[in-house]
Amino acid sequence: MMKKSAITLVFVALLALVCLRPDVVFAQGSSSAATPVIVTPDAVKWSPLAPGMQISVLSGDPSKPGLYTIRLKFSDATHVAPHWHPEDESVTVVQGTFLAGMGEKYDAAALHEFPTGSFILMPKQMRHFAAARGETIVQLHGNGPFVINYVNPADDPSKSNK
Repeated sequence: MMKKSAITLVFVALLALVCLRPDVVFAQGSSSAATPVIVTPDAVKWSPLAPGMQISVLSGDPSKPGLYTIRLKFSDATHVAPHWHPEDESVTVVQGTFLAGMGEKYDAAALHEFPTGSFILMPKQMRHFAAARGETIVQLHGNGPFVINYVNPADDPSKSNK
């Protein structure tokens, strides 16, 4: 019995050492990139996405299958019409106040407030809508492709007549 306990203790100790090694932990959380992706706040490059919204791709290619990380920057009072995604959407509020509600119709009274530091996991196909209070930045990550399907196709800003 003592020998079995000693073997178990050695196994657990070795497992702990392997799991705590920085290179092993980094490899578990890394993407398929051969080198690390490092983006400092001053290096984030923003591109227009829709009225009141900008996008920055931090890693991966959100238009293709695979892991991606993007940031969205919203101007104050920007609204996003009800929509859904074919994959889970993980949202972290990096700056400002993000407002989100569930349902197929935009309802300002149903918006929930998410301050800086909040995390939201929006399950795939969950109908939801959003807004921003003050300049707001959220970071999204998930498994691509990242697709936005508007409940009402007329709400899609990429299809509006400019």
